[in-house]
Amino acid sequence: MGRLAGKTVVLCVTGGIAAYKAADLTSKLRQAGAQVRVLMTQSATQFITPMTFETLSGYRTVVDTFDRDFAWEVEHISLAKAADVFVIAPATANVIAKAAHGIADDMVTTTLLATKAPVVIAPAMNTGMYDAPVTQQNLQTLRARGFHIIDPAAGRLACGDSGRGKLPDTPTLLHGIEQALAPADLAGLRVLVTAGPTQEAMDPVRFLSNHSTGKMGYAIAARAALRGAEVTLVSGPTALDTPHGVQRVAVTSACEMYDAVVSRAPAQHMIVKAAAVGDYRPAQTATEKLKKGDGELTLTLARNPDILATLGQRKQPGQLLCGFAMETQDLLDNAAGKLRRKNCDMLVANSLRDEGAGFGTDTNIVTLLFADGRQEGLPIMPKDELADLILDRLLALRRQA
Repeated sequence: MGRLAGKTVVLCVTGGIAAYKAADLTSKLRQAGAQVRVLMTQSATQFITPMTFETLSGYRTVVDTFDRDFAWEVEHISLAKAADVFVIAPATANVIAKAAHGIADDMVTTTLLATKAPVVIAPAMNTGMYDAPVTQQNLQTLRARGFHIIDPAAGRLACGDSGRGKLPDTPTLLHGIEQALAPADLAGLRVLVTAGPTQEAMDPVRFLSNHSTGKMGYAIAARAALRGAEVTLVSGPTALDTPHGVQRVAVTSACEMYDAVVSRAPAQHMIVKAAAVGDYRPAQTATEKLKKGDGELTLTLARNPDILATLGQRKQPGQLLCGFAMETQDLLDNAAGKLRRKNCDMLVANSLRDEGAGFGTDTNIVTLLFADGRQEGLPIMPKDELADLILDRLLALRRQA
């Protein structure tokens, strides 16, 4: 959620039972570093008090358009200008209809009409109201104007009905807000990302693996999806949740990853190979647990297929291939050699010796190497920021082609 830091979120709460969930959203936005200014409709105050949001946001909650108890300013205009993103959650059928038809008769709708910020609307209402043709038509009108609509969840509603109409959970709302703030510069592109370790079975109990947690690859997949790409994430075993908007393909071994990636590669515009793939596997996997003996155990290892090299050999016209290299010595020489051998357009190199880089960290320190011989050394930064930078460089290469 680093991309919300320093952003001003104008959060509008309207009169539905889901209004209480906006309190958690306010709290999570603050935790992510955003400034939150809350507007409420009069009917929303029947479900949750303005003081709740004042406590959570640190700002006065605005309800009445003609409130005289504040320092002089045209408040609905000042908030409209201050907003980096304008969010209505929950959004009732009534406020959606007003927004679609330009009606401005309270603080929420007058500020909405005045803002030039991206607008996120999260409908929440009875299933019948949500499915009503007029509501769907109003939502379609708002989509056509560029509003970001977060589809409601399905389930049991407060009225006892079951179906679509529930306000989504806070992580889904946060994702929608981040997506509204992100550039849509990858829209229309298909991006495949690999992440995590592979596991090579010795027997039904043990396997060979490495220390990768998948954080870098998952960050790249998440940021690519936020920027509008159609993202496929081929992942080895990790403890990470699948990012919103990403299709995850779960694999275990290097051979499984090879099959999953190579079969999907021809359709991709960009491929980012961030996974830590095992180079070797046991030549034979025991069908029963290997018992501990008195002497040493000798394993014969077989070479795994080289996914990156195969992708480089079969690269499609206009397709961009980005590899990763982690080294403990001679980082740039080894990385440059790998970039040439594997026919990559770009390679991300980092050293396991650098503090703040490597496996399991939330930060990374890398050097970007390009096929034309350029190198770009980068300072330590969070992995989500690095993910955006990697995507920026790939997009620049695509535009230069």
